[in-house]
Amino acid sequence: MPRLPSVRVILASFLVLGSRASSSAGPSDLLAGTAHVILTPPPNLKAILGGYGARMSKPALGVHDDVWAKALVFTQGERRFALVTADVLAFPPQFKAAVLERLIPQGWQPEQVMLLPSHSHTSIDMMTLHPENVFGIPQVGIFDKAVFALTVERLAQVICEAVTNSVPILAASRTMDVPNRNRNRRSAGGVHDSNLTVTRVDTTRGTPCAVLVNWTAHPTFMDAEDMWFSGDWPGHLQRTLEALIGQGITVLFYNGAEGDQSPTPPLKVDSHWERAERYGRELGITAWRMWEKLQPEPIKQFAYHTEPISLPKRRPHPDFMKTGGAEYGLNETMAQGFLERLLPTQTHSTAFRLGELLILGVPGEMAAQLGLDVKSTASNLTGVQNVTIGGLADEWVSYILPAEEYRKGGYEASMSSYGDNLANIIVEGMIQSVRGLK
Repeated sequence: MPRLPSVRVILASFLVLGSRASSSAGPSDLLAGTAHVILTPPPNLKAILGGYGARMSKPALGVHDDVWAKALVFTQGERRFALVTADVLAFPPQFKAAVLERLIPQGWQPEQVMLLPSHSHTSIDMMTLHPENVFGIPQVGIFDKAVFALTVERLAQVICEAVTNSVPILAASRTMDVPNRNRNRRSAGGVHDSNLTVTRVDTTRGTPCAVLVNWTAHPTFMDAEDMWFSGDWPGHLQRTLEALIGQGITVLFYNGAEGDQSPTPPLKVDSHWERAERYGRELGITAWRMWEKLQPEPIKQFAYHTEPISLPKRRPHPDFMKTGGAEYGLNETMAQGFLERLLPTQTHSTAFRLGELLILGVPGEMAAQLGLDVKSTASNLTGVQNVTIGGLADEWVSYILPAEEYRKGGYEASMSSYGDNLANIIVEGMIQSVRGLK
């Protein structure tokens, strides 16, 4: 059997063949609007929390802090693009299509919307939102038609409301290394992504409009025993930054290639809730200091492109029954049908450029090394210095690991359901999405 090319070989080939992406957008006619809406399901729905099979689909006991969806919609003539962040675990395949169905009267197309969940493990469960989840297994999570409908409607709502608030804008971005705040959870001393990227969006009159914050780590300070709704540390980060800036600012957080990345907890803090609050607050203060130094300018590039990706054959990892299978109460007979019912055969990657910011959507949980490699390649192709990964963008298909990490096994590998060439295929699609920017 011929040896498959490595991710680094694929990236190098794109550098040789690639040309710089361009945009026809003018510097002075870009508008943006923001909106936000509470996603926390009302108590009568008895919604379950996602992230841990050990919860056995028990309903949340209350609300520690509300979870939100926020939209930042850009418009330039007939072109428009919506970034939507949400304090939820992830979105399953078909969910975005349901949101777009409700936006048909407004003429929205799939390539004009990017959904970016924070991956909070104390929020709406992904399988609660998956219409194909017909298994009724408590460890997996139970599909809830009412929570699905409510979440879909509110995401469509937040996009529509953001459009009505559009004003002319300026923007600026900056990336800074923040040490000792995250770590590689698969190996001590392993690769981690310590880049914090902040994008400041102001009106042309100089008033704050929105802030985008990108940081790479799992929101997992709470465990299976913590049964209140919460945005975890990303929620605290956003609230801290909104309080420090004031003036009605909307702060949107999106995660990176966090597949093997964990937050480094504050020292001498035992409470899970206090850990999350302190971590998010301190990271929010760091982001605020970066925001203060940014000087927004007219935006010369506004571009987006979605690249379709055909996925390999779905198959359980050899370790699946030891980890995910055990957690989800599956046997070997059920495993293949489980994957075929819940995971897609096709996915996509969307690249979005706003001046000196480039967001590359990845449809799952990508390992940090892959994310760093893709960011470096995209920066060389475009000349953009602030390149970020939009983790779990639009839908969750799998963990995405380098082939050697897939073969090592462990939890993340066992939850990668397309074989050891998945990373090569996803990386190629992401780079093609960059090359497609116009």
